Amino acid sequence: MRTLPHNYIVVEGPVGVGKTHLVKRLADSFSGSTILEEPENNPFLEKFYLNPKQSALPTQLSFLMQRVKLSKALQQDDLFTNLQLADFMVEKDRIFANITLDDDELALYNMVYDNLTLHHRTPDLVIYLQASLPVLKSRVSQRGIGYEQRVEDAYLKKLADSYADFFHYYEDSPLLIVNAEQIDLVNSEADYNNLLEQIGAITGGKHYYNPLPVKAK
Repeated sequence: MRTLPHNYIVVEGPVGVGKTHLVKRLADSFSGSTILEEPENNPFLEKFYLNPKQSALPTQLSFLMQRVKLSKALQQDDLFTNLQLADFMVEKDRIFANITLDDDELALYNMVYDNLTLHHRTPDLVIYLQASLPVLKSRVSQRGIGYEQRVEDAYLKKLADSYADFFHYYEDSPLLIVNAEQIDLVNSEADYNNLLEQIGAITGGKHYYNPLPVKAK
């Protein structure tokens, strides 16, 4: 069985970039367990897409509670013998809060965040997937979740830009920044295996992977 030099891997990136698909594929390849976000269990999310200003704060607090709960469950597992993979990191919650909340709401949110996130495990590796706005829009459309079809281009672009800014300064874990624009990590075995080579070689620092799709023979 293939192994990776990491016990806890997080895959991150904006809506539609393919985080969850990659986490599930890595888990299948390496007999890992997954910790996945559950946006369908956020009762405010659909209301947020209908009326962002009115529903932003309860939506964000609900996501924060969920992410902290999942993170705590992760800490209770044996991370030293089993590979664990997640499609989120708690710190990402602030990315969304900073672009959806007004100043008073953000001040309240930050007080809650600071109290809930005093202790959480740092990933052994973060894989940050990037893609352009047209690609993100296409993938959001293809997965066909009803309320996501209302997402505005301006919001999606601001989200992608905020992710890029966050990971530009991120230093808490080894980081692999992947241009996922032209590769298919779900259906292409060659694209996927090339990414595995990159993941397996990383032990520290920040790395960039800018691949072209592998043509089928």
